[in-house]
Amino acid sequence: MNIATLCIDLAKNVLQLCGINAEGKIELRKQVKREMLSETIAKLPACEIVMKSCGGANYQARVFQGFGHIVKLIAPQYVKPFVKRSKNNSQDAEAIVIAAKTPGMQFISVKTIEQQDLQSLLRVRESSVETRVKISNQIRGLLAGYGIAISQGLSKLRTMLPELFDRAKALTFF
Repeated sequence: MNIATLCIDLAKNVLQLCGINAEGKIELRKQVKREMLSETIAKLPACEIVMKSCGGANYQARVFQGFGHIVKLIAPQYVKPFVKRSKNNSQDAEAIVIAAKTPGMQFISVKTIEQQDLQSLLRVRESSVETRVKISNQIRGLLAGYGIAISQGLSKLRTMLPELFDRAKALTFF
């Protein structure tokens, strides 16, 4: 078995491998459980590995690079047009093979741990900001139902809320 390019469809528990030789002929079709993937790849001679870029792809790519493989990631939207018939892991792995060998295909670089950490922090921050905006808009909308209009902007809400709480305390008879 002489695999030049190995394409992997990363799924939840069972992953699909599809390997081709230098002429483009399929040499390997294999299902592998996630916990056996690294062991399986470590046994292969150095080759090009192509995977769809997804949640676990960067981690797996770094592991495979450690075994001496050349790893390329491909955006899922570039693989989708090559899926034949019904979608399943085997069909996806073969579609990755076709997409990877398409002339002019653009690949995504593998992120280092530092790049991945920074991206994670930025995504968490972005999510926090979105949540803050949603909550402030919801508060503004609820107060509008009581005839209290607050202009847009977080600073306006921050200055008005303490005043509203003080007024509410003054009206309380307890």
